[in-house]
Amino acid sequence: MHHHPIGLEPIPISTSLRQFLNEEPLKPKRTSSKKRILYIAMLAVGLAGGVALIARLLVGLINLVTNLSFFGRWSLAESSPAHATLGLWVIALPAVGGILVGLMAFYGSKAIRGHGIPEAMEQILVNKSRIKPIIAFLKPLSAAISIGTGGPFGAEGPIIATGGALGSTIGQILTISDSERKTLLAAGATAGMVTIFGTPLAAIFLAIELLLFEFSARSIIPVALACITGAAGHHLLFGTDPVFALSETIPEASNAALLAYSAIGLLSGVLSVVITRLVYFIEDGFEKLPLHWMWWPALGDWQWALLVTLLLKPWGRLPEHHRYSVGDNARVPYSVVVPIQTPLVVHLPG
Repeated sequence: MHHHPIGLEPIPISTSLRQFLNEEPLKPKRTSSKKRILYIAMLAVGLAGGVALIARLLVGLINLVTNLSFFGRWSLAESSPAHATLGLWVIALPAVGGILVGLMAFYGSKAIRGHGIPEAMEQILVNKSRIKPIIAFLKPLSAAISIGTGGPFGAEGPIIATGGALGSTIGQILTISDSERKTLLAAGATAGMVTIFGTPLAAIFLAIELLLFEFSARSIIPVALACITGAAGHHLLFGTDPVFALSETIPEASNAALLAYSAIGLLSGVLSVVITRLVYFIEDGFEKLPLHWMWWPALGDWQWALLVTLLLKPWGRLPEHHRYSVGDNARVPYSVVVPIQTPLVVHLPG
């Protein structure tokens, strides 16, 4: 009978089996860590290529739903609801989209509710990075309906949820560990973000902070390669122009400007805390409504449509990937509208 050094003895599952386990010539199977990292990295690159195509499909679906909803035409061309002539009927369109998304969540999967990133974090922390495969189909479809009918959402959350769901599905099909499945989930999520926005460095930091919860070669290398692949997909599928182009060159920042930037950053941090607490407060309020959660999207989108009708002139969108913007049409500053609308709709399905 073999004896382990004091302090190094493992905790046995059953003390009665210790003698038999020690006498059995068991040799643990060892796999080269470098080969394993290479294997996961190759999976991440392939996954990123697929997510890039899904991101392009998502934007095309948003364009299609926007054209059908506001202009009654079958087209994949980019368009803006700012040019629609529906009058007050424009208030009803987001509610109709909310009803469709609520039905999809009720009959398809309740997991499509939410913004995308918090749900991915939840699955990593409590469900070993396992996400239902149907999310990879329902999330982009529900997002296209919600955004295309005028909902104040962007493509970031849906494509992160979709890419994460696809990575998790691959991880569930293949024989890999929970940690490796988490890496694939993060790789798919960040690849989607990079494809939409063209920001590989920001995506890597997002993965480290919100999805991986670690900084190690086994996770960073596959995610970084997925981000590079997503960036290539962005240039190939969306072009090389900046997502948020500036008409003027920004001059070199002075010391006074740097001080102002620091103050703006601190103020933004305080405002983000306030908005986050408002989100939770309003979400708790929705939970107390005598109304099934299936109807919450319609209610939230209708409130949003009414808000922008009162505070803004006809809607506008940035043509790049249909992120919401009001351009020069605001009756009040957009910085006032965002803190009001975000708590109303950020937790809704789609």
